[in-house]
Amino acid sequence: MVLSSISEFHLLSVLAQEMNMRKASERLFVSQPALSQRLQSIEKEWGTRIFIRSQKGLALTPAGEHVIQFVNEVLVKEGKVRETIHSLQSGVSGTLKIAVASIVGQNWLPPVLKKYSDTYPQAKISLITGWSSEILKSLYDDQVHIGIIRGMPDWKGVKIKLFSDPLFLVDRDITRPEQLLETDRPFIQFKSDSNYYQEIQDWWMRQFKTSPKRTIVVDQIETCKQLTFNGLGYSILPGITLNNSEKEIYKIPLLDENGDALQRDTWLLAYESSFKLKQVQAFVDLIKEHSSQSSD
Repeated sequence: MVLSSISEFHLLSVLAQEMNMRKASERLFVSQPALSQRLQSIEKEWGTRIFIRSQKGLALTPAGEHVIQFVNEVLVKEGKVRETIHSLQSGVSGTLKIAVASIVGQNWLPPVLKKYSDTYPQAKISLITGWSSEILKSLYDDQVHIGIIRGMPDWKGVKIKLFSDPLFLVDRDITRPEQLLETDRPFIQFKSDSNYYQEIQDWWMRQFKTSPKRTIVVDQIETCKQLTFNGLGYSILPGITLNNSEKEIYKIPLLDENGDALQRDTWLLAYESSFKLKQVQAFVDLIKEHSSQSSD
């Protein structure tokens, strides 16, 4: 029977992350000989080799892969239990773990986190930014409490719509969509793993029944914005990326087939169990308050 302690699980997890005895010993604040001895003892306890040692570093054995998967699952559960205990014993504290779409993290979230930090100084914040698929994976893997994504989510847990922002045709020269067919300058497009890119393609085909003459495709919306602002071409950008400080830039709202403004929705996703943590519930309450104030 394996009786490894949480500290030994942490040791194995660090070794699996670093795959190097020297780097792992530095992170664990132990000498390499001491670390090697502890690893041998743990492997003896498990009755199998977990790592293969070589001059190039460490490699997991097939048995080791199963051990490390189990170890990481236990450490995640241990962290959640500690958070729950801490939440029961105190006010709003512990670590708030969030994964957000990069565009939201750059443009909308900073004042929200500032207010949260000021209101709850005992709480810590862990923030991951990325694409929608990465955020959903972080939620599925229990790495975060809350995910904030753009577009309609395929999510079975709690979904809270935070806000919608309109889409604009942005350029230094063009003032009407009809002028797009006359220009030879490129259409600078942002392509991600969400349905944003497809929405823009659909609008363009409805409007013009033909493809753009020239395109430049980028993977970061901030790059798209800066290239447009510097006159390289035109783009379609969501309102969240724009403010009233842009000079000599035209912003034309996009309309759908019914004449309504095209918009992008932003959603908060979480599992029901996450709301039992005070730091999570406090953050959601603050976001709702912020969203209602913004819409007033």
